[in-house]
Amino acid sequence: MSQALDAIRQNLRSVIRGKDERLDLLLAAMLAQGHVLIEDLPGLGKTTIAKALARSIDAEFRRVQFTPDLLPTDVLGGSVYNATKGTFSFHKGPVFTNIFLADEINRASPRTQSSLLECMAERQVTIEGVRHQLPELFMVIATQNPIEFHGTYPLPEAQLDRFLILMKLDYADATTEKQVLYDQAIVHPLEGLASVTDTEAINGLQTQVRNIHVADEIGEYIVDLTRGTREHDQVQMGASPRGALGLFRLGQAFALMAGRDHVRPDDIQKAAVPVLAHRVILDTKARYGGVEKATIVEEVMDRVAVPT
Repeated sequence: MSQALDAIRQNLRSVIRGKDERLDLLLAAMLAQGHVLIEDLPGLGKTTIAKALARSIDAEFRRVQFTPDLLPTDVLGGSVYNATKGTFSFHKGPVFTNIFLADEINRASPRTQSSLLECMAERQVTIEGVRHQLPELFMVIATQNPIEFHGTYPLPEAQLDRFLILMKLDYADATTEKQVLYDQAIVHPLEGLASVTDTEAINGLQTQVRNIHVADEIGEYIVDLTRGTREHDQVQMGASPRGALGLFRLGQAFALMAGRDHVRPDDIQKAAVPVLAHRVILDTKARYGGVEKATIVEEVMDRVAVPT
């Protein structure tokens, strides 16, 4: 692992305790130029992890609290009339940043949610027929609470498919939770967090990721896993080709973080559930029978032969 990545990892671990695997997953998603959906209960550090990542890489950070009355222009920006000059000019919204935190994204209306589709897929915003480019380093981190349904609008499949990964933080163990109490006894550790690299260095690492070698048999393995989710007897719709590409990219990122110039099967296996599970739509019987999407992906991995 490069010195920059190791420094970022240590920075994040000083703020987020007991979540080393989740932090590595977040870093890998950033290196793969992907967006992240964090789904978990309140108070587990979803917002903190986004802020800590932005500060660690000296990135511009914007947070928007998504609410039912939030409009697309509140996110993207819009044309403002100048009475003195008698002209309209475009004022950029908060999405024009490096790391954009969409807090409780499922509380906003489908119209506002869909305003992020172009941003996430093409890294640009089109207003009144004019395209506005987003920064080279652009990442959406969205959060949602999985147990609250009143006043929420579940993300449609097209929106979910734009997120490279879905990750959960889960509760820390008792020892770690006690450490968190004393970490914040005087001041939150995030307040003293300093940047250890910059966005230009991250752009360079993202370029390196795309140069990581992926052998033909690994490519076939990725396709077999993705197609396996479509052929499972409890699935109504499996992962898309974008999901296969996500496995490809995240596998490359994991290889780079491990200091290798090639992807191994275990890189793909580590990426499979975070990348594919949220793209799977269960059939009615499985959905109401309590079947977990992650279980479906794990069953597919058990069935597909691993390249040697």
